[in-house]
Amino acid sequence: MKRLFDISCSLLSGIFLAIPMLIVALLVRLTSPGPILYWSDRVGRNNAIFKMPKFRTMRIETPAVATHLLDDPDRWLTPVGQFLRKSSLDELPQLWSILAGDMSIVGPRPALFNQDDLVALRTKNGVHVLTPGLTGWAQIHGRDELPIPVKVEFDEYYLKHRSFLLDLKIILKTVVKVARSEGVKH
Repeated sequence: MKRLFDISCSLLSGIFLAIPMLIVALLVRLTSPGPILYWSDRVGRNNAIFKMPKFRTMRIETPAVATHLLDDPDRWLTPVGQFLRKSSLDELPQLWSILAGDMSIVGPRPALFNQDDLVALRTKNGVHVLTPGLTGWAQIHGRDELPIPVKVEFDEYYLKHRSFLLDLKIILKTVVKVARSEGVKH
C-alpha cells in the first residue's frame, strides 16, 4: 500500500511540478557553472548506499560534507542556492528516488554517506530498516535544527507508530513548514 502511494504521489507530483522544475533547472544552469543536479551518496534502507539527486545549490568545488560542517556555508552557495534551500525546491528531484524505490514520501531523511554518528545511532535503534523519506517525523519537528540524538528519537517514534494516517499528517505538516521556510538553516 505504501509503495503504491509513493509511486502515485511521485508521478502526480512530477507531472504537476514539471514546469517549476524546468524553471529551477534553468536558474541553476544560468547562474553557476557545473551540472544542474547534484547526486549525493546517501544511506538508504538497511544502510545500503544509493545516489540521491538534488538541484545543485552549492558551488562545484564545495567539500562533500554536511553543510553545518563547512566553515562558512554561505560562501559556497550558488547565486540561487539559498533561495532553493529555503524554499525546499532543491529537493524536488528526489521524486526520482521515490519512483526508483530508494526513497519513500515519508520516512527518516537519508543520511549522508559520511554521517557515521547518525547512521550508527539509527542502526542501534533499529531505524535503519526504514526506507528513507522526502519528509519525516523529525522534519516537522525541527528539520536542520535538531541535534542527532533528538532526530533519531523522532525517527524511532516514526518506526514504532508508522501508519497511513501518520504519513498523511506528516505530509500536511510538511507543506505548512515548507511554505513558512521553518527549520532550514542553509
